[in-house]
Amino acid sequence: MSAEAGASAASLPIALDAAGGDHGAPPNVEGAVLAARGGVRVLLVGDRVALHAELGKFQGSAGLPLEIVDAPDVVGMDEHATDVRGRSGASINVCTRLVKDGHAAAAVSMGHSGATMASALLTFGRIRGVERPAILTHMPARGGMTTLLDAGANADVKASYLVQWARLSTVYLKVLEGRDNPTVGLLSIGEEDHKGSALVLEAHALLRALHGNGINFHGNVEGRDIFLGTTDIVVTDGFTGNVVLKLAEGEARVMFGWIRDALNSGLKSRLGGLLVRTSLRGLADRLDPSTYGASILIGVRGLAFIGHGSADATAVKNALLRASRAHEGRLLPRLEAAFGEQGAVPAAAGE
Repeated sequence: MSAEAGASAASLPIALDAAGGDHGAPPNVEGAVLAARGGVRVLLVGDRVALHAELGKFQGSAGLPLEIVDAPDVVGMDEHATDVRGRSGASINVCTRLVKDGHAAAAVSMGHSGATMASALLTFGRIRGVERPAILTHMPARGGMTTLLDAGANADVKASYLVQWARLSTVYLKVLEGRDNPTVGLLSIGEEDHKGSALVLEAHALLRALHGNGINFHGNVEGRDIFLGTTDIVVTDGFTGNVVLKLAEGEARVMFGWIRDALNSGLKSRLGGLLVRTSLRGLADRLDPSTYGASILIGVRGLAFIGHGSADATAVKNALLRASRAHEGRLLPRLEAAFGEQGAVPAAAGE
Protein backbone atom coordinates (compact mmCIF):
# COMPACT_ATOMS: atom_id res chain seq x y z
CA MET A 1 0.00 0.00 0.00
CA SER A 2 1.19 3.52 -0.65
CA ALA A 3 0.84 6.59 1.50
CA GLU A 4 -2.11 8.87 0.87
CA ALA A 5 -1.05 12.09 -0.82
CA GLY A 6 -3.83 14.01 0.83
CA ALA A 7 -2.86 13.24 4.39
CA SER A 8 -2.82 16.28 6.61
CA ALA A 9 0.44 17.47 8.14
CA ALA A 10 -0.76 16.58 11.63
CA SER A 11 -1.49 12.98 10.67
CA LEU A 12 1.57 12.30 8.55
CA PRO A 13 3.21 8.93 9.24
CA ILE A 14 6.89 8.24 9.92
CA ALA A 15 8.78 6.47 7.13
CA LEU A 16 10.85 3.61 8.55
CA ASP A 17 13.66 1.98 6.60
CA ALA A 18 12.42 -1.48 7.58
CA ALA A 19 15.12 -3.23 5.55
CA GLY A 20 18.03 -1.44 7.22
CA GLY A 21 20.22 -2.58 10.08
CA ASP A 22 22.25 -5.62 11.05
CA HIS A 23 19.17 -7.78 11.56
CA GLY A 24 16.92 -6.61 8.73
CA ALA A 25 13.15 -6.60 9.02
CA PRO A 26 12.36 -8.41 12.33
CA PRO A 27 13.37 -5.73 14.88
CA ASN A 28 12.16 -2.94 12.57
CA VAL A 29 8.72 -4.45 12.15
CA GLU A 30 8.37 -5.30 15.83
CA GLY A 31 9.41 -1.78 16.80
CA ALA A 32 6.93 -0.32 14.32
CA VAL A 33 4.16 -2.45 15.82
CA LEU A 34 5.04 -1.21 19.31
CA ALA A 35 5.05 2.41 18.14
CA ALA A 36 1.79 1.95 16.25
CA ARG A 37 0.16 0.58 19.39
CA GLY A 38 1.24 3.87 20.97
CA GLY A 39 -0.58 5.84 18.28
CA VAL A 40 2.23 6.56 15.79
CA ARG A 41 1.46 6.00 12.11
CA VAL A 42 4.31 4.19 10.36
CA LEU A 43 5.21 3.47 6.75
CA LEU A 44 7.28 0.29 6.57
CA VAL A 45 9.63 0.69 3.63
CA GLY A 46 11.28 -2.39 2.15
CA ASP A 47 10.57 -5.58 0.27
CA ARG A 48 6.78 -5.87 0.24
CA VAL A 49 6.60 -9.66 0.46
CA ALA A 50 9.12 -9.94 3.30
CA LEU A 51 7.46 -7.16 5.30
CA HIS A 52 3.98 -8.63 4.89
CA ALA A 53 5.30 -11.99 6.14
CA GLU A 54 6.99 -10.39 9.15
CA LEU A 55 4.01 -8.21 9.98
CA GLY A 56 1.72 -11.26 9.89
CA LYS A 57 3.51 -12.64 12.97
CA PHE A 58 1.90 -9.98 15.17
CA GLN A 59 -1.67 -10.56 16.22
CA GLY A 60 -3.93 -7.58 15.55
CA SER A 61 -1.40 -5.83 13.31
CA ALA A 62 -4.00 -5.49 10.54
CA GLY A 63 -5.87 -2.98 12.69
CA LEU A 64 -2.83 -0.83 13.45
CA PRO A 65 -1.86 2.38 11.60
CA LEU A 66 0.82 0.60 9.57
CA GLU A 67 1.33 0.66 5.80
CA ILE A 68 3.89 -1.01 3.58
CA VAL A 69 5.74 0.86 0.84
CA ASP A 70 7.67 -1.36 -1.55
CA ALA A 71 11.42 -0.76 -1.97
CA PRO A 72 13.22 -3.51 -3.88
CA ASP A 73 16.76 -2.42 -2.96
CA VAL A 74 18.72 -1.80 0.26
CA VAL A 75 22.14 -0.26 0.88
CA GLY A 76 24.07 -2.93 2.77
CA MET A 77 26.05 -2.20 5.91
CA ASP A 78 29.29 -3.12 4.09
CA GLU A 79 28.70 -0.82 1.12
CA HIS A 80 30.00 2.72 0.68
CA ALA A 81 27.79 5.66 1.63
CA THR A 82 28.17 7.07 -1.87
CA ASP A 83 26.51 3.93 -3.24
CA VAL A 84 23.21 5.54 -2.30
CA ARG A 85 23.51 7.81 -5.36
CA GLY A 86 21.50 6.67 -8.35
CA ARG A 87 19.75 3.85 -6.47
CA SER A 88 16.22 5.22 -6.48
CA GLY A 89 14.77 1.93 -5.26
CA ALA A 90 16.96 1.75 -2.15
CA SER A 91 14.83 1.74 0.99
CA ILE A 92 16.53 4.77 2.55
CA ASN A 93 16.07 6.79 -0.66
CA VAL A 94 12.40 5.83 -0.76
CA CYS A 95 12.07 7.00 2.87
CA THR A 96 13.62 10.41 2.29
CA ARG A 97 11.58 10.93 -0.91
CA LEU A 98 8.39 10.20 1.02
CA VAL A 99 9.35 13.02 3.40
CA LYS A 100 10.40 15.36 0.58
CA ASP A 101 7.12 14.76 -1.29
CA GLY A 102 5.00 15.41 1.80
CA HIS A 103 3.82 11.82 2.32
CA ALA A 104 5.78 11.28 5.56
CA ALA A 105 6.82 13.47 8.48
CA ALA A 106 10.28 11.98 9.05
CA ALA A 107 12.65 9.25 7.90
CA VAL A 108 14.05 6.78 10.43
CA SER A 109 16.76 4.23 9.66
CA MET A 110 18.77 1.72 11.67
CA GLY A 111 20.74 0.94 8.52
CA HIS A 112 23.91 2.33 6.98
CA SER A 113 24.49 5.64 8.80
CA GLY A 114 26.61 7.13 6.03
CA ALA A 115 24.02 6.24 3.41
CA THR A 116 21.27 7.75 5.56
CA MET A 117 23.23 10.99 5.92
CA ALA A 118 23.99 11.09 2.21
CA SER A 119 20.39 10.39 1.22
CA ALA A 120 19.00 13.02 3.61
CA LEU A 121 21.48 15.66 2.46
CA LEU A 122 20.94 14.94 -1.24
CA THR A 123 17.15 14.81 -0.92
CA PHE A 124 16.47 17.57 1.62
CA GLY A 125 19.38 19.96 1.25
CA ARG A 126 20.53 22.12 4.16
CA ILE A 127 18.67 24.67 6.25
CA ARG A 128 19.58 28.14 5.02
CA GLY A 129 22.54 29.34 7.06
CA VAL A 130 23.78 25.84 7.98
CA GLU A 131 27.06 24.85 6.34
CA ARG A 132 27.10 21.22 7.53
CA PRO A 133 24.49 19.09 9.31
CA ALA A 134 25.52 17.22 12.45
CA ILE A 135 24.52 14.06 14.27
CA LEU A 136 22.94 15.02 17.58
CA THR A 137 22.86 12.32 20.23
CA HIS A 138 22.05 12.01 23.92
CA MET A 139 24.36 10.62 26.58
CA PRO A 140 23.34 9.64 30.12
CA ALA A 141 24.58 12.11 32.71
CA ARG A 142 24.11 12.94 36.36
CA GLY A 143 20.61 14.31 36.72
CA GLY A 144 19.46 13.29 33.25
CA MET A 145 21.29 13.52 29.95
CA THR A 146 23.75 15.60 27.99
CA THR A 147 23.18 16.39 24.33
CA LEU A 148 26.34 15.88 22.26
CA LEU A 149 27.09 16.94 18.69
CA ASP A 150 28.63 16.27 16.30
CA ALA A 151 28.68 12.50 16.93
CA GLY A 152 30.30 11.55 13.65
CA ALA A 153 29.02 13.36 10.58
CA ASN A 154 31.99 15.76 10.16
CA ALA A 155 35.54 14.77 11.05
CA ASP A 156 37.02 18.06 9.80
CA VAL A 157 35.18 21.20 10.83
CA LYS A 158 35.30 24.99 10.95
CA ALA A 159 34.56 27.08 14.04
CA SER A 160 31.40 28.41 12.39
CA TYR A 161 30.00 24.86 12.22
CA LEU A 162 30.20 24.54 16.00
CA VAL A 163 28.29 27.79 16.46
CA GLN A 164 25.58 26.64 14.05
CA TRP A 165 25.28 23.33 15.89
CA ALA A 166 24.94 25.18 19.19
CA ARG A 167 21.99 27.09 17.72
CA LEU A 168 20.39 23.97 16.25
CA SER A 169 20.70 21.95 19.45
CA THR A 170 19.37 24.82 21.55
CA VAL A 171 16.15 24.89 19.52
CA TYR A 172 16.00 21.09 19.53
CA LEU A 173 16.07 20.91 23.35
CA LYS A 174 13.48 23.65 23.64
CA VAL A 175 11.09 21.80 21.33
CA LEU A 176 11.59 18.18 22.33
CA GLU A 177 12.76 18.38 25.94
CA GLY A 178 11.12 21.55 27.21
CA ARG A 179 14.43 23.23 28.16
CA ASP A 180 13.79 26.97 28.21
CA ASN A 181 17.37 28.21 28.07
CA PRO A 182 19.75 25.24 27.64
CA THR A 183 23.41 25.82 28.37
CA VAL A 184 26.11 25.15 25.77
CA GLY A 185 29.61 23.90 26.53
CA LEU A 186 32.54 23.73 24.10
CA LEU A 187 34.59 20.55 24.54
CA SER A 188 38.24 21.33 25.25
CA ILE A 189 41.24 20.19 27.29
CA GLY A 190 40.61 22.71 30.04
CA GLU A 191 37.90 24.98 31.40
CA GLU A 192 39.94 28.15 30.98
CA ASP A 193 39.12 30.35 28.01
CA HIS A 194 42.68 30.19 26.67
CA LYS A 195 42.84 26.35 26.65
CA GLY A 196 42.37 24.32 23.47
CA SER A 197 43.32 23.97 19.83
CA ALA A 198 43.19 26.81 17.32
CA LEU A 199 39.74 25.55 16.30
CA VAL A 200 38.48 25.60 19.89
CA LEU A 201 39.87 29.08 20.56
CA GLU A 202 38.19 30.47 17.44
CA ALA A 203 34.89 28.74 18.23
CA HIS A 204 35.05 29.98 21.83
CA ALA A 205 35.33 33.60 20.64
CA LEU A 206 32.36 33.19 18.29
CA LEU A 207 30.20 31.50 20.92
CA ARG A 208 31.10 34.08 23.56
CA ALA A 209 30.09 36.87 21.14
CA LEU A 210 26.69 35.24 20.65
CA HIS A 211 25.99 34.59 24.33
CA GLY A 212 22.49 35.86 25.06
CA ASN A 213 21.58 35.97 21.39
CA GLY A 214 20.00 32.56 20.93
CA ILE A 215 22.88 30.75 22.67
CA ASN A 216 23.45 30.40 26.42
CA PHE A 217 27.20 29.82 26.33
CA HIS A 218 28.72 28.36 29.50
CA GLY A 219 32.29 28.22 28.25
CA ASN A 220 34.78 25.39 27.83
CA VAL A 221 34.01 21.98 29.32
CA GLU A 222 36.15 18.89 29.70
CA GLY A 223 35.33 15.26 28.90
CA ARG A 224 34.19 14.50 32.43
CA ASP A 225 31.63 17.31 32.27
CA ILE A 226 29.62 15.36 29.68
CA PHE A 227 28.73 12.79 32.35
CA LEU A 228 28.50 15.28 35.19
CA GLY A 229 25.80 17.18 33.30
CA THR A 230 27.70 20.47 33.63
CA THR A 231 25.92 21.80 30.53
CA ASP A 232 22.83 20.69 28.64
CA ILE A 233 24.73 20.69 25.33
CA VAL A 234 28.33 19.91 24.39
CA VAL A 235 29.60 20.80 20.92
CA THR A 236 32.71 19.36 19.29
CA ASP A 237 33.96 18.09 15.96
CA GLY A 238 32.56 14.82 14.63
CA PHE A 239 35.83 12.90 15.02
CA THR A 240 36.12 13.71 18.72
CA GLY A 241 32.39 13.33 19.32
CA ASN A 242 32.28 9.87 17.79
CA VAL A 243 35.29 8.75 19.85
CA VAL A 244 33.58 10.04 23.01
CA LEU A 245 30.35 8.24 22.15
CA LYS A 246 31.99 4.88 21.35
CA LEU A 247 34.25 5.14 24.40
CA ALA A 248 31.25 5.72 26.66
CA GLU A 249 29.31 2.82 25.15
CA GLY A 250 32.29 0.49 25.51
CA GLU A 251 33.00 1.56 29.08
CA ALA A 252 29.36 0.98 30.06
CA ARG A 253 29.49 -2.59 28.75
CA VAL A 254 32.78 -3.30 30.53
CA MET A 255 31.52 -1.75 33.77
CA PHE A 256 28.42 -3.93 33.82
CA GLY A 257 30.60 -6.94 33.13
CA TRP A 258 32.67 -6.07 36.18
CA ILE A 259 29.54 -5.63 38.30
CA ARG A 260 28.14 -8.97 37.08
CA ASP A 261 31.42 -10.74 37.87
CA ALA A 262 31.58 -9.15 41.32
CA LEU A 263 28.00 -10.14 42.15
CA ASN A 264 28.67 -13.74 41.10
CA SER A 265 31.96 -14.07 43.00
CA GLY A 266 30.48 -15.86 46.02
CA LEU A 267 27.33 -16.78 47.92
CA LYS A 268 27.15 -13.49 49.83
CA SER A 269 27.70 -11.53 46.64
CA ARG A 270 24.93 -13.42 44.85
CA LEU A 271 22.53 -12.77 47.74
CA GLY A 272 23.46 -9.09 47.64
CA GLY A 273 22.89 -9.10 43.88
CA LEU A 274 19.32 -10.24 44.42
CA LEU A 275 18.73 -7.26 46.70
CA VAL A 276 20.04 -4.68 44.21
CA ARG A 277 18.75 -6.33 41.02
CA THR A 278 15.91 -3.85 40.49
CA SER A 279 18.18 -0.84 41.00
CA LEU A 280 20.78 -2.24 38.62
CA ARG A 281 18.15 -2.87 36.00
CA GLY A 282 17.12 0.79 36.20
CA LEU A 283 20.75 1.83 35.82
CA ALA A 284 21.15 -0.46 32.81
CA ASP A 285 18.10 1.14 31.19
CA ARG A 286 19.63 4.61 31.60
CA LEU A 287 22.86 3.49 29.94
CA ASP A 288 21.16 1.54 27.15
CA PRO A 289 21.37 3.38 23.78
CA SER A 290 17.95 1.97 22.86
CA THR A 291 16.41 4.29 25.47
CA TYR A 292 16.95 7.23 23.11
CA GLY A 293 16.19 5.24 19.96
CA ALA A 294 18.08 7.18 17.34
CA SER A 295 20.08 10.34 16.75
CA ILE A 296 18.77 13.15 14.59
CA LEU A 297 20.74 14.45 11.61
CA ILE A 298 20.17 18.08 12.44
CA GLY A 299 20.64 20.89 9.94
CA VAL A 300 18.98 19.35 6.89
CA ARG A 301 15.62 20.58 5.57
CA GLY A 302 13.80 17.45 6.63
CA LEU A 303 13.59 15.19 9.67
CA ALA A 304 16.00 12.24 9.52
CA PHE A 305 16.92 9.95 12.42
CA ILE A 306 19.84 7.52 12.45
CA GLY A 307 19.97 4.54 14.81
CA HIS A 308 22.45 1.79 15.63
CA GLY A 309 22.77 -1.05 13.15
CA SER A 310 22.36 -3.48 16.05
CA ALA A 311 19.18 -1.77 17.26
CA ASP A 312 16.47 -3.89 18.83
CA ALA A 313 12.70 -3.39 18.69
CA THR A 314 12.74 -1.05 21.70
CA ALA A 315 15.24 1.25 20.00
CA VAL A 316 13.15 1.28 16.82
CA LYS A 317 10.00 2.09 18.78
CA ASN A 318 11.67 4.92 20.68
CA ALA A 319 13.16 6.33 17.48
CA LEU A 320 9.71 6.43 15.88
CA LEU A 321 8.23 8.09 18.96
CA ARG A 322 11.00 10.71 19.00
CA ALA A 323 10.54 11.41 15.29
CA SER A 324 6.81 11.82 15.80
CA ARG A 325 7.38 14.26 18.67
CA ALA A 326 9.79 16.27 16.54
CA HIS A 327 7.19 16.61 13.80
CA GLU A 328 4.35 17.44 16.18
CA GLY A 329 6.54 20.06 17.86
CA ARG A 330 7.23 21.66 14.46
CA LEU A 331 10.95 21.27 15.02
CA LEU A 332 11.99 21.88 11.41
CA PRO A 333 10.14 25.19 10.89
CA ARG A 334 11.36 26.38 14.27
CA LEU A 335 14.95 25.57 13.34
CA GLU A 336 14.56 27.46 10.07
CA ALA A 337 12.96 30.40 11.88
CA ALA A 338 15.82 30.54 14.40
CA PHE A 339 18.39 30.88 11.64
CA GLY A 340 16.27 33.37 9.75
CA GLU A 341 15.91 35.59 12.81
CA GLN A 342 19.53 35.44 14.00
CA GLY A 343 21.32 35.80 10.68
CA ALA A 344 24.87 34.77 9.89
CA VAL A 345 27.56 33.80 12.36
CA PRO A 346 29.91 36.76 12.95
CA ALA A 347 33.52 36.40 11.85
CA ALA A 348 36.17 35.72 14.45
CA ALA A 349 38.63 38.45 15.34
CA GLY A 350 41.30 38.94 12.70
CA GLU A 351 39.25 37.61 9.75
